[in-house]
Amino acid sequence: MINRQPLLHDAVLAICAPTQTWSAADGEIGEQPIHGVYHSDIRVLSRLSVRVGGRRAEGISHSSPDATTVRFVSLLRDLDDDSADPKVRLDTVRRVTAGRLSETLTISSALPEPIAIELTASLDVDFSPMHLVKAGAPVPAAEVTVSRVPEGVRWRAHSLTATIEASGCAIEAERSGALLRWSVTVPPGGSAGVAWTLTMTDGQAAVAGAPGAPPWDGLPDIADPRLARWARAALDDLSALRMTAQRVPGESFVAAGAPWFFTLFGRDSIWAARFLLPLGTGLAASTLRVLAALQGTRAVAETAEQPGKIMHELRSVGTEIPGEAVRLPPLYYGTIDATPLWVCLLHDAWRAGMPEAEVESLLPNLEAALCWMRDYGDSDGDGLLEYIDATGHGLANQGWKDSGDSIQWRDGTLAEGPIALCEVQGYAYEAAIGGAELLEHFGHDGGAWRSWAAALADRFAESFWVDSPRGRYPAIALDARKRRVDAVTSNMGHLLGTGILRPGESALIAQRLVSPALNSGYGLRTLSADAAGYWPLSYHGGAVWTHDTAIAILGLSHEGHHAEAAQLVEGLLAAASAFGYRMPELYSGEGAAEVSAPVPYPAACRPQAWSAAAAIAVLGAVQGDVARR
Repeated sequence: MINRQPLLHDAVLAICAPTQTWSAADGEIGEQPIHGVYHSDIRVLSRLSVRVGGRRAEGISHSSPDATTVRFVSLLRDLDDDSADPKVRLDTVRRVTAGRLSETLTISSALPEPIAIELTASLDVDFSPMHLVKAGAPVPAAEVTVSRVPEGVRWRAHSLTATIEASGCAIEAERSGALLRWSVTVPPGGSAGVAWTLTMTDGQAAVAGAPGAPPWDGLPDIADPRLARWARAALDDLSALRMTAQRVPGESFVAAGAPWFFTLFGRDSIWAARFLLPLGTGLAASTLRVLAALQGTRAVAETAEQPGKIMHELRSVGTEIPGEAVRLPPLYYGTIDATPLWVCLLHDAWRAGMPEAEVESLLPNLEAALCWMRDYGDSDGDGLLEYIDATGHGLANQGWKDSGDSIQWRDGTLAEGPIALCEVQGYAYEAAIGGAELLEHFGHDGGAWRSWAAALADRFAESFWVDSPRGRYPAIALDARKRRVDAVTSNMGHLLGTGILRPGESALIAQRLVSPALNSGYGLRTLSADAAGYWPLSYHGGAVWTHDTAIAILGLSHEGHHAEAAQLVEGLLAAASAFGYRMPELYSGEGAAEVSAPVPYPAACRPQAWSAAAAIAVLGAVQGDVARR
């Protein structure tokens, strides 16, 4: 049996961290591997099937007024008369809040006579770990206990408790699920409804939903209606992704994305907070404090923790990826870029107005992060930051392109580590300069970090640039032998605006980014279309990532390449329109000249924090360009 990751592109979801539902277009759950009701990295229900008079209703539409709610409209033609107009329908409203799913089902009729009918909801409890669902792997049966509660039934497995409650309902329950039965009478020309709820709690959860209002300001006036719709949808999704870490109560961040990454990810949460700075510093400040509280203090090979290092991923239990020899601990530090990006976020938040006292309280964490770059990030003392997994079961690649085949030569050969990524050197340079500025502002000496940054810039200039018949460009990385890995990739866009480039180099990058080989017309391909390893549906080898293009747009705008930035903005807006303004994690790299709408990457997360927050980054770039004109 082949294990395959579930496809997501056509599933209907409702989310409110840490709870999510995935279903078919008519609301039924169980026909596709992704379907289910999930809470805290556990699939609680794997099947939910509603029948009216023993028959499945015919779904005709679904709509989502917000990220937490879906309304399904179905027809009940078996109860109808013989006319062409549908006169009997079922409306289902599914609403998710943190730890709770509620459904109301309403039968409406325009017939002159009453309808007496049985309505049933059949459901299977599952308690499957999320990482096994993601892998498409067989799931061992959980040890489930079941008990009765007033007007309902309760199941317990692992550390999770799930309780179904429904009034006016007969419930038949066992360890594997339950059948809910209602006797419904619909009056002539009227309606009748039923309701039920599922409440879920996890006693060992590492994260929980964030209470209260989102810590960002409202949107300004936006001239482009496409950008306005994307930005509104993005903030709605980001609100539903807000979480707190049990280790750091009272501080919020945005989870990386649904369904697989409903938790704290250092890199993802930092970029999302950074993109949202035009709307205030509240999310950035709390994200900084959460990550500072989890900052590494010792060297532990198994978790990749090191003093001063910012973590990568937080879970309640360890994660194992079947068939990939990947086994990660609950708190994992295997990332090369989260630490310099944390420093960049602190500097940017300070410049954006984060209260000085809050910034100053994080200076010890800032100094620890800077020291990590020098003492641990540069593991071989060559003046560059590089990574390699020392355990044999961690992530092989530890930049944002972290799939196993993401760092490859132009001929498709995979690069051997340790790997020094080009964009990480840019982040580190920006972090050292920004960190020095912060230290000096608060009365400390930042001179050593300015000198360190200058040496890094010199090393980058002499080591990374590739000469080709079409001009110079930065290699994606240096391999274990310090050779330039010569594939043309979107990574170079992350260098813009960091300060590491020499005069004239940003223009070379800008020309590459908008070339037909990289610019699909819907955003930047991760790998140039003329590379041997290019494939439009390759995760990091040709697909388009929303946030990746947004970072390039910000950098182009910062460097004054406004025409090139505008081209990429237009591509993202075209994609946003095609995806109903809920931008997925990534999508195919097929070009706008080939397809009239971007082709979905069928396993892409949505919503995803940095894809959603990219809307605000694009808004900031667009409004900045307008202001300069």
